[in-house]
Amino acid sequence: MSDQPIQKSPLSAPWLLIWGGYILAMLGAFLFASKGIWIKLAYAYDIDASALMALRLSIATPFFVVFGILTFLRARSKGTNTLPPIDRQPGLYIRTLLVGALGYWLASYTDFESLTTLSPQFERLILFTYPLFVILFGAMFFKQPFRLKAVWAFAISYAGLAMVFITDLNAHGSAIVVGALWCMVSSVAFAMYLLLAKPLIKRMGPSLFTSWAMSGAAIATGTHFLLVHKISDIHMTPPLLTLVIGLAIGATVLPSYLTNFALSRISSQANAVISFINPIFTLAMSALILNQHISPSDIIGTLLVLTGVGLYIWIDQRATRREAEAQLATSKG
Repeated sequence: MSDQPIQKSPLSAPWLLIWGGYILAMLGAFLFASKGIWIKLAYAYDIDASALMALRLSIATPFFVVFGILTFLRARSKGTNTLPPIDRQPGLYIRTLLVGALGYWLASYTDFESLTTLSPQFERLILFTYPLFVILFGAMFFKQPFRLKAVWAFAISYAGLAMVFITDLNAHGSAIVVGALWCMVSSVAFAMYLLLAKPLIKRMGPSLFTSWAMSGAAIATGTHFLLVHKISDIHMTPPLLTLVIGLAIGATVLPSYLTNFALSRISSQANAVISFINPIFTLAMSALILNQHISPSDIIGTLLVLTGVGLYIWIDQRATRREAEAQLATSKG
């Protein structure tokens, strides 16, 4: 017999699950990066933010409902149904509906409104500050660690935003200010969504959570639309329908599941900071698809934002490693 130890299959290694989470988060970030492009193209067909959101979720919501039902039926058929029963834990499902409305109605509506005046690349840069809000709010409200040195990362990122903001302000006037405020609200709302969603995903699983969260968003979006519009206000054309389908499936359904599956494997902070490549995708798509002019300020500002987030990653990883080593030394002692 061989004296060599039996090696475990790499498929069972924990690192593969973690890296799978990173890959899912990056794919979700890429698809989310395309959202502004779809919206800008759709706005050329005389449609406003609330109507476009209603059309998007009217297509996307059935997918979420079907996936939720399939998740429940699959668990029950295997006799491993550990999903929390709605009749015994109604508060859990109500919280999920509200968190979904926060992340996919409030954050989405304010984002859609911002794109009426902002370029997709500037909108994406502002939204990209949500990892910093995740870190800040995580420390303030969720007892998560905050690195004092990370203040430098905040400063560098916002210096980049300021550079792009001043350039766009000079080119397009005060409408940019309104758009930037709308987008900042969206960034804050999505950061809170990530923090509030994490414990709910652990209890419900990513598929069931996503189905209920998006259902909550659909209810809020439909109510909002009916308060400000009539159904007859929408004039659907084949090109607009194509764009809405792309927005609903490619930039809503797929990235929503990818992000939540990533959150089931990695932390909300890790999921947030992985998306640092997001503005690069949007910058490239704005130039290639929308033929928008990319100024030196756009490029430098983007690099500064990425540098700030990258600096935080480096600081956080070093601090986390030191804390883990200290805990290991204490346990051995």
